[in-house]
Amino acid sequence: MSAWLPTAPCRPGLCATPAGPEAGHVRAVLRLTAGLLAILAGVALAPLTTPLTPAARRSLTRLWCRTVLRAFGLRVRITGTPPPGPHLVVANHVSWLDIPLVAAVLPGRMVAKREVRSWPLVGPLAALGGTLFLDRDRLRALPGAVRDIARTLAAGHRVVVFPEGSTWCGRAQGRFRPAAFQAALDAGVAVQPVRITYRPIGPAAFVGDDPLTASLRRIAAAGRLTAEIRVLAPIPPGRHPDRRALARAAQAAVAVAVSSQTAVASDSANHPFSSVHHRDNSSPAAASSFATPS
Repeated sequence: MSAWLPTAPCRPGLCATPAGPEAGHVRAVLRLTAGLLAILAGVALAPLTTPLTPAARRSLTRLWCRTVLRAFGLRVRITGTPPPGPHLVVANHVSWLDIPLVAAVLPGRMVAKREVRSWPLVGPLAALGGTLFLDRDRLRALPGAVRDIARTLAAGHRVVVFPEGSTWCGRAQGRFRPAAFQAALDAGVAVQPVRITYRPIGPAAFVGDDPLTASLRRIAAAGRLTAEIRVLAPIPPGRHPDRRALARAAQAAVAVAVSSQTAVASDSANHPFSSVHHRDNSSPAAASSFATPS
């Protein structure tokens, strides 16, 4: 893993432990089975949507994503109204659940790290959905990726990125990397900040070296797990002069509220704020699913 990639202090043993009531064993097994079947159904049926209009595909994407979330036992709360037209959606990154959660409200072309393409089930579905895969280990590939995002936006598509570049557990937040914001400036489109929160904090977090199988089991076993997606006020084109100022404005809008017992995230995701999780670990968060470096 390249040393320049962003990191987070979040680790499964510290941040992803179950909190609050848990579902019974039978219910957890049923949820896990239903969730996997819903994902498999999406993989099997996705090729059949190719002849449909973009609007029809977006409607089916929203329906499928909401089905996956419900199958895993999540309650979903949506605040705000998604705007029409192409724009760059930027959100804080907590879990692999962020992807179906955002797609259920703002379906668009995701930006994902290259490794996602080889994931079982998720990889083929991401490719069929038009995901823009990014080679995070090659800094030289970044300008080309930014151009691809800008062309996609200019063609009238919505693009979704998680600019922290790594997953955080939800108790704190990393710095928004500015690269993807250059694409919004080049295409002359608005930036749509989105805030994602999960209650209780813990079960949904997919951080550090957390295996996907462990995350699936933990989510299925959680009781009363609620995901909230808040669509914030868009940042219109021309409001900020450069990508760094635009990234700072979006980060401030999405800033995750933390309790008085936890510290606010460090301004740099490459230098974790150890008091958040009581341990400073500089190894990159391998579990980050869809992320954008600077």
